[in-house]
Amino acid sequence: MDNAIYVPLLLVSVLVTYLIRAVPFVLFKKKIQSKRVQAFFDYIPYAVLSAMTFPAILYSTDSIIAAAVGFVIALILAYRGKSLLVVALGTCAGAFVTSLLITFLG
Repeated sequence: MDNAIYVPLLLVSVLVTYLIRAVPFVLFKKKIQSKRVQAFFDYIPYAVLSAMTFPAILYSTDSIIAAAVGFVIALILAYRGKSLLVVALGTCAGAFVTSLLITFLG
């Protein structure tokens, strides 16, 4: 990627990340009493991370089937409480093996 494109994208990412974390502190001076509002702010980082990650998962390989298999493996391992390293390695291995099978069998 050309630096003329990379640097502005990086700066926008930094600004958006900072704003997501800073806006609640600016808007609410005292402690939030509502559990619903607090839950909303607690889940914003997860929602943003998911929205940025999910498209990358689907287009990370040449085959959408291999990407879907990796995604399902990640969901299963994460649901079972495995560590991030185990989830990442399992996902990569599953997508890789699926890609090999598609290449050699297809």
